[in-house]
Amino acid sequence: MELLSPAGTLEKLKVAVDFGADAVYAGVKQFSLRERAGNFTIEELYEGIRYAHSKDKKVYITLNAFLRNNELETFKKTVDAVAKLNPDGFIVADIGALSIIRSRTDIPIHISTQANVTNIETVKAYRKLGASRIVLARELSLKEIEEIKKAVPEMEIEVFIHGAMCMAYSGRCLLSSYLTGRDPNRGSCAQSCRWKYYVVEENREGELYQIEEDRHGTYIFNSKDLCALPLLDKLYEIGVDSVKIEGRVKSVYYVAVTAAIYRKAINLIKNKPKEFKKNLPYLLNEIDKISHRPYTTGFLQDKTLLQYYKSNSYIRKYKFLALCKNEVWEVRNPFSVGDKVEIFFTNGKSVKTFVKKIIQIKGTKNIEIKKAHPNFKVKLKFHTYVTGNKTMLLRQPT
Repeated sequence: MELLSPAGTLEKLKVAVDFGADAVYAGVKQFSLRERAGNFTIEELYEGIRYAHSKDKKVYITLNAFLRNNELETFKKTVDAVAKLNPDGFIVADIGALSIIRSRTDIPIHISTQANVTNIETVKAYRKLGASRIVLARELSLKEIEEIKKAVPEMEIEVFIHGAMCMAYSGRCLLSSYLTGRDPNRGSCAQSCRWKYYVVEENREGELYQIEEDRHGTYIFNSKDLCALPLLDKLYEIGVDSVKIEGRVKSVYYVAVTAAIYRKAINLIKNKPKEFKKNLPYLLNEIDKISHRPYTTGFLQDKTLLQYYKSNSYIRKYKFLALCKNEVWEVRNPFSVGDKVEIFFTNGKSVKTFVKKIIQIKGTKNIEIKKAHPNFKVKLKFHTYVTGNKTMLLRQPT
């Protein structure tokens, strides 16, 4: 079972690979349905694919926008340019995009969750059209996923397992387009569903009423975040080919932790299945340390409400401080000598310690300092001896 992580930028691509992803999905500047992600130039994509392939990892290119007539020629040129870089697949939602790609290259085609595939016959139809993988709609249960895999075993099946969920059916929402002019189906959603809403009674114009009112208000469209970690063994048993983490606009820290924890979980399920349940509380505790809304297992099994009415804010229990690359720490948030911190490793383990010394790298000089600030490059010494790890994260309880 492949672990597929988001790569909104070149840095996130490399972090996802380093922390355990088998494959990543990335978008170019157009047609990728994530306008706010950094996305890739052709040059960056070349470097990213080269880096991933050097570590026997795969890169899938997201081209899942729904095309307009005036974009067809640009889309063809984009496909031709990207195909030369030898990616491992294209992810599309538009059937016209599928046809264009199939006529121009033999690179495998994956059907995006935006196509909301929910049944066996649709999977068969896409198979006939040349698709090699279906990213199933998030509305399906474990039972329905199993039925599809058994009925069409030759088709690769991919399932979302973690990240933000859209309140609309398979992400087909018009709220943002109507209220802000930013089209969710073109990659620029304003997340209008996260706002606070009121109702108006037709005979009482101008009188606004909160829904499910309490002193905090309510957020009736605000979905919880998906976390299928407790059901990962079930997806493995079904024979799901790839499990996908949402988040091309999420942080480097989010990408690293989700990749490492789900990698650890899959390895346990594959090699020591009895150990998975025993380690599940630890894994869930670690995944709780990233920024998230309250978790749900979504439509896979959870029978509870998917919406979170109390707030639209995130749960943030930890602050990301720095990323270590080859023993040099790149600082993202300030911290000081004496601070209590956690070091998070690529194998999903962490260790609690204190910062003993901060040495700033400034040109050819190394200067000992008491406090590190964002964009500093530093070397660190801890009260706990840490060595032999080229890539690590530093974090701190909030």
